[in-house]
Amino acid sequence: MTIYYQDDHVTLYHGNCITEHREWLEADVLVTDPPYGINAEARKGSYRGAGSQKRRNADIAGDKTTQARDAAIDLWGNAPRIVFGSWKQPRPEPVQHRLIWHKSGSAPGPTRAAFMSQDEEIYITGSGFRASSPPLRSVIKTTEPRSIEVAKIGHPTPKPIGLMEILIDRCPPGVIADPFAGSGATLMAAKNLGRRAIGVELEERYCEIIAKRLSQEVLDFTNL
Repeated sequence: MTIYYQDDHVTLYHGNCITEHREWLEADVLVTDPPYGINAEARKGSYRGAGSQKRRNADIAGDKTTQARDAAIDLWGNAPRIVFGSWKQPRPEPVQHRLIWHKSGSAPGPTRAAFMSQDEEIYITGSGFRASSPPLRSVIKTTEPRSIEVAKIGHPTPKPIGLMEILIDRCPPGVIADPFAGSGATLMAAKNLGRRAIGVELEERYCEIIAKRLSQEVLDFTNL
């Protein structure tokens, strides 16, 4: 058992979530941004101004196919789950609801093009998610400068902690699982909300980033 980081709320394992560490399957709700076959290393704007070696070192393992995502979801089954994805690849069926993350803080993009993607899809499956009146709308907008966040955090696809808090706030009670912990946003959001969470990350360099972020004090944004 390789525990990379642990505190009162979060346990992070370093290794493969399919073949080595399946402790996350004991959790109650899956909230994850898996590699889903869009080759994240090649995304435009990911380390703008950085050298080619830095870009090569910022890839996401397994992101050339949906194999890792599909294997994890097969293990998880149809228990409550929130999974990020892209219209460029098949959705992880079944999908009961689809949200859109509108990244309004994205860089301007190519100097000349007809269209530019500025969103990601979020797939919801399972029951027990918190209802409200009015319900949470299907488009969630964030405004943070994406290229700056990438450079600051050191991960090519970091999710905003505020976005993850919105999603986890809707989740059924219990432990949150993120078998593709990445930059640690899911684990940090769960911790901020007082939820227990189990994460697994294949890349040690990202485990180090997560551990450093989790070691910081939980911030209270309710009065900001």
